[in-house]
Amino acid sequence: MGTPTRTLKARLDALCGQYDTALALEKDPLRVPLTYAEPLDRELAAFVAAHLAYGRVDPMVRAVQAVLVPLGPAPAAWLLARTEAEARQALQQALRSWVWRFHTGADLAEWLLAWRRLHSESGQGLEAHLLPGPDEPADRALSRLVQRLRAELPPTYGARFSLPDPGEGAACKRWRMFLRWMVRPGWPDLGLWTRFPARELIIPLDTHVARVARFIGLSHRATPDGKMAREITDALRQLDPVDPLRYDFALSHLGILGDCPGVRQRSTCDGCALYPVCRAGSESAAPTRR
Repeated sequence: MGTPTRTLKARLDALCGQYDTALALEKDPLRVPLTYAEPLDRELAAFVAAHLAYGRVDPMVRAVQAVLVPLGPAPAAWLLARTEAEARQALQQALRSWVWRFHTGADLAEWLLAWRRLHSESGQGLEAHLLPGPDEPADRALSRLVQRLRAELPPTYGARFSLPDPGEGAACKRWRMFLRWMVRPGWPDLGLWTRFPARELIIPLDTHVARVARFIGLSHRATPDGKMAREITDALRQLDPVDPLRYDFALSHLGILGDCPGVRQRSTCDGCALYPVCRAGSESAAPTRR
């Protein structure tokens, strides 16, 4: 990082002050799991919301809510009270006209049933399925789960879109988001899982985070892939070794809310906490291939 660590940390801390707000949370799919009180309902809602988190926020949030409405106020209990065949029939009927971009109602019915099977095996949601073994990186467990779901779920485009594999170099933004929500205990995350190693969390890399990360020197990679996600996470770990992902919400919402024009100008950027350390529009901020 070209900018001194202390200076960059101060600027990112200030950015969190600007965006770690209830108002910004209204433009985030995490608002849906937070409407439930029971931990298992929150996990199930997060499993749906994180994997539909692409496209414009407002219609995406409505799509997530529309998936969960047929399951009533206690969606996990609704799923677990039925056999898989009963739940499949009811979900296919309830979601027959539902669609969100690449995903169909049939995709989401199978996605919900996958959560039901995994929970039924562990008795404690998905955490057990994502825990790494001794001396094993956490991504190995994620890769195993992804490969299992690829084998079990129908080979539709929507299902495959939800199943990138970190072992194949994918950034796995939606899985990383789900893990951040479930593991990280700080605002605004759920912090429901206590056995998953928080040190293994990787930033959920989207176009907004990738772009801003280049502007402030957290990465110079050209492709928003798994290597870039790790590079950014490592850079943030230098600023906060205990909780590097606390910066993710602010970094992403700077782009989600349309507040970053992508060109550094005092007239449009002076109110941004990153303005003093931003190199947007400069040659040093341009992606370089490695």
